[in-house]
Amino acid sequence: MGRPRLDTSGLHVLGVRHHGPGSARAVRAALEEIKPDAVLIEGPPEADALTALVGELEPPVALLAYLTDTPAGNTARARESKGGTAAEGRRLRVAEGEGWAFWPFASFSPEWEALRYAVANDVPVRFCDLPAAHTLAERVAEAEERRAAQERREAAEDDGADEDAAEDEERDEAADTSGGPDAQDGQAEGTEVEETVGAPERVRLDPLGVLAEAAGYDDAERWWDDVVEQRGDGEPSPFPAIADAMAAVRAESGPEEPRNARREAYMRQTLRATLKQGHERVAVVCGAWHAPALRDLADYSIKDDTALLKGLPKAKVTATWVPWTHGRLASASGYGAGVSAPGWYHHLFTVADRPVHRWLTDAARMLRDEGQGVSSSHVIEGVRLAETLAVLRGRPLAGLDEVSEALTAVLCEGEPTRAALVHHRMAIGERMGSVPPSTPMVPLQRDLVAAQKRLRLKPEPFDRDVDLDLRKDNERERGVLLHRLRMLGVEWGVPRTPDGGHKGTFRESWRLRWEPDMDVALIEASRWGTTVASAAAARAVELAAGATLPELTSLTEKCLFAELGEALPRVLALLTDRAATDNDVTHLMGALPPLARSARYGDVRGTDGGHLRTVAEQILRRVCVGLAPAAHGLDDDAAERFVTRIDETHTAATLLGGEGEAAWTATLVTLAKRDTLPGRIAGRINRMLSDAGLVDGDELRRRLGLAMSPGAEPATAAAWLEGFLRGSGLILVHDDRLLGLIDTWLLGLPEERFTVVLPLLRRTFGSFQGPERREIGAAAARIGRAAPAADPAAVRVDVDVERAAPALATALAILTTGRSHT
Repeated sequence: MGRPRLDTSGLHVLGVRHHGPGSARAVRAALEEIKPDAVLIEGPPEADALTALVGELEPPVALLAYLTDTPAGNTARARESKGGTAAEGRRLRVAEGEGWAFWPFASFSPEWEALRYAVANDVPVRFCDLPAAHTLAERVAEAEERRAAQERREAAEDDGADEDAAEDEERDEAADTSGGPDAQDGQAEGTEVEETVGAPERVRLDPLGVLAEAAGYDDAERWWDDVVEQRGDGEPSPFPAIADAMAAVRAESGPEEPRNARREAYMRQTLRATLKQGHERVAVVCGAWHAPALRDLADYSIKDDTALLKGLPKAKVTATWVPWTHGRLASASGYGAGVSAPGWYHHLFTVADRPVHRWLTDAARMLRDEGQGVSSSHVIEGVRLAETLAVLRGRPLAGLDEVSEALTAVLCEGEPTRAALVHHRMAIGERMGSVPPSTPMVPLQRDLVAAQKRLRLKPEPFDRDVDLDLRKDNERERGVLLHRLRMLGVEWGVPRTPDGGHKGTFRESWRLRWEPDMDVALIEASRWGTTVASAAAARAVELAAGATLPELTSLTEKCLFAELGEALPRVLALLTDRAATDNDVTHLMGALPPLARSARYGDVRGTDGGHLRTVAEQILRRVCVGLAPAAHGLDDDAAERFVTRIDETHTAATLLGGEGEAAWTATLVTLAKRDTLPGRIAGRINRMLSDAGLVDGDELRRRLGLAMSPGAEPATAAAWLEGFLRGSGLILVHDDRLLGLIDTWLLGLPEERFTVVLPLLRRTFGSFQGPERREIGAAAARIGRAAPAADPAAVRVDVDVERAAPALATALAILTTGRSHT
């Protein structure tokens, strides 16, 4: 006697698109009509315990599932994979890394509406997809296999076994293009498919494209919008028709992809268990592709489903809620189940009526905020145009295409650049959700949330520039927090050059932008500590252990910025040891600038910079000793890099001052007298000495004349000139004799040599700003002209000393104050 068949008369499968206002409305209406006593939703079952928080969440949010022992480096690898192949981009609704995955929800997501209904009506709700414990374990295993295959290929190439390597590569490519855990649903949202694939494969990859073609549409996205997403309230349920259509499409698509087959087997197992518990009205909300596989439950045997799920790898997984953003819901972000315009969908779902009128009104308001003249008559005519276009195109309602064309043609009077000011912002409608304090978090996340609240530094999903005055405690602590997060690899804030380019030691400028991936980075960083401060300090010590000398000096500077007093002694000890044993002058020169800045910055922050200054001066003295040998015999490219090092070291020596600066200056004076220096380095050193007043005009012209003598190679002379004029050529404007020497040298070059040196001169003078080049050109035009005799009476100016005294005193005070702050 066989097993009794399950009663599926109360089973209702609602096949949806994962993010769409019409689908969300239809799910809500269906649930209110069905009044289910159990709701199953596509998603990881590890999140079942988190459904109680739904009423406290503000979408967009995402379920995050991650391996409890996530291997180091997975976040970085996942970020790098965003630029992967089209097949990788089709991995549906999981924005995925190797050891973690997200399941996003927006206010207009059908699954979110199902969650809200179940929680509000005390209906049991469960997630029914394949557990993340299997999905993530399988993903990590596949990644390890790919890395092992890569190593085998490299070893095979070294051994000359090209055929075996090629076979490994083919197997890896087949594994990489097999699709993600929800590949079918991802393609059900308009993924483009190559025309070269066979008909069954095309049906499997792009089922909605096939249905759209049958309905006379050339765009699957527009067909789905017209049929489902722009539906109003009170219309018949679309779900029976969607399930029938998908069943017909699946019948033509051939065997199911193995990963998808396992997922559907687990969904059916969960559904059978729910029905066995005695629930009479069960609603299942899943991707449209899966609907027939769940609706026709009797067509699949328990034995076959059990066999599909046998022996799957498993890992320990934790799940939680995290904030998400509309930008990450957009298909442009690489999210396989993304929508082109989440802001438009949010608008369609949330406005009570007249969505086109309200959208164009908001656009007009935004244009006026940008200083554009837009009146109410523009809005009225824009609405008429959008609705007329919809009628002409046979659409039930005006869509985003029609509204965008009306915005450009009417509100922006045909100027696409004006329309671009608002269209992208409104189409994305950037916003970030929020989660309550009761949400499960690692201690490091809680510490950051507390710091954000205490410092009134709100995470936001768009760029925001902030300027911090470090003399104010609250703003200094903000900067410290951002520096500590950067130490942990959380790039919430990125230092920027402030407006005007001026930056003092008491000021920091940042550009802030919070991304959902940063929650994963925090979880990974929790292995270093339970607070931001302790984790950053532990991370600094770990980085210092394997750092080179330049990296150690940079790390020292970062520790000072982040006020990591616990880590600084260890970093400084390693720095002292490395500085004493490293004999590479370029390493020493690269290490010096951040160390000099650290000594100065430590003084500003109240940190004892004595030890830093001592180490910096020791390094500078060793640079002075080794500079001449290191500069000898360099080719042009190496000389260019060495000039950059000299510039940086010169700035560092100036910051240190005292005996170190004097020793550096003496080294430059001695080095400038050498005839064997590469031209670029010699020119740059002579310019430094000239700017410092250590070489008078006659001596400078003599050295330039030697460099440009007839016996010198033109390329060497041009390199000397390029080094001398590096950064600024205004010295030529103020020294006619110097400019005359260069002019004489150029006029004396034979044609073939002039042709050789011309590109070098273009590179030199092309680096100057336009006004500077014009000044030099005007000075060159005056060469050889007699200056007009000046009339002493014409230039004489009578000065009232008493009236000028207050102005002079004010100017003197300003100059004195400015000098004290530099």
